[in-house]
Amino acid sequence: MLGVGKEGILKNRQGFIAPLFPARVAAAALGGFGALSLTLAAIGIFGVMSYAVSRRTREIGLRMALGAQTGGVMKLILIQGMKLAALGAGIGMLISMALTRLMKNLLFGVSPTDPLTFGTIVLLLMSVALLACYFPARKAIKVDPMVALRQG
Repeated sequence: MLGVGKEGILKNRQGFIAPLFPARVAAAALGGFGALSLTLAAIGIFGVMSYAVSRRTREIGLRMALGAQTGGVMKLILIQGMKLAALGAGIGMLISMALTRLMKNLLFGVSPTDPLTFGTIVLLLMSVALLACYFPARKAIKVDPMVALRQG
């Protein structure tokens, strides 16, 4: 529990000065921005994949009319989205590895190029991308071939 002492300095219960308070505030702010950016990335991937599915409605309908299995169509859409996500994750990792020197002062107890951290983040991003691609893929497999072939 933090409180303000006579001198206006933040102190904990034992009376010690809390020197890590600014770093904790920065970490909380960066964590919030990270969560916001992950949400925006998921919305963006969902939007791009929904648009791609809507543009390919005739193709998907034709595939379904010719006997394509729903699993195959879903796999087609998911692979397309995951290729884009993997490309973005790869480029993002290269850029983040190049910029780790700027963040060195904000990291406590972890090296700037910690492989576990990078691996965890890439796994999280790819999981979110898979989830964002799943819903447009479900929409694709529900395409009625007759309706899709009648469209423009």
